[in-house]
Amino acid sequence: MGLLSILRKLKSVPDHEVRILLLGLDNGGKTTLLKQLASEDISHITPTQGFNIKSVQSQGFKLNVWDIGGQRKIRPYWRNYFENTNVLIYVIDSADRKRFEETGQELAELLDEEKLSGVPVLIFANKQDLLTAAPASEIAEGLNLHTIRDRMWQIQSCSALTEEGVQDGMNWVCKNVTAKKKQ
Repeated sequence: MGLLSILRKLKSVPDHEVRILLLGLDNGGKTTLLKQLASEDISHITPTQGFNIKSVQSQGFKLNVWDIGGQRKIRPYWRNYFENTNVLIYVIDSADRKRFEETGQELAELLDEEKLSGVPVLIFANKQDLLTAAPASEIAEGLNLHTIRDRMWQIQSCSALTEEGVQDGMNWVCKNVTAKKKQ
């Protein structure tokens, strides 16, 4: 599902800007996901050293998707991008079980951030195309997602590589976004 498809679904509320923050540990698949959303080539993806942003204006909407690098040394800078976020998309490498504890800690810290208070969160359980991938239900249980009470949330199995599950996740985003009027 490309960005224009998302925009068409959101067009019932014109003159709004939607800011989506795309976070997760390094090598989780954030940039692949962003490029798939923008209908770009995914054959040559390198680790994000800073950030990528894709902005599209169409039919009264401006959709900004911010992909911030997930390396440990970059994570403290994530907070510089929290302000005015309408939706948080957190990407998890479902096949990297050794990092589930680390990714859980990072997600918990994000959910405690004041500037992200009440912001809907979509957790993409990515890399489901790999045989070693943990199912979304196992990840949800391991991360205690059922205890989240202060916001809308959803965990979605997906493969950014094959696009499986990505459209379902973005449909959830469209239904739960809190669009803010342009200032």
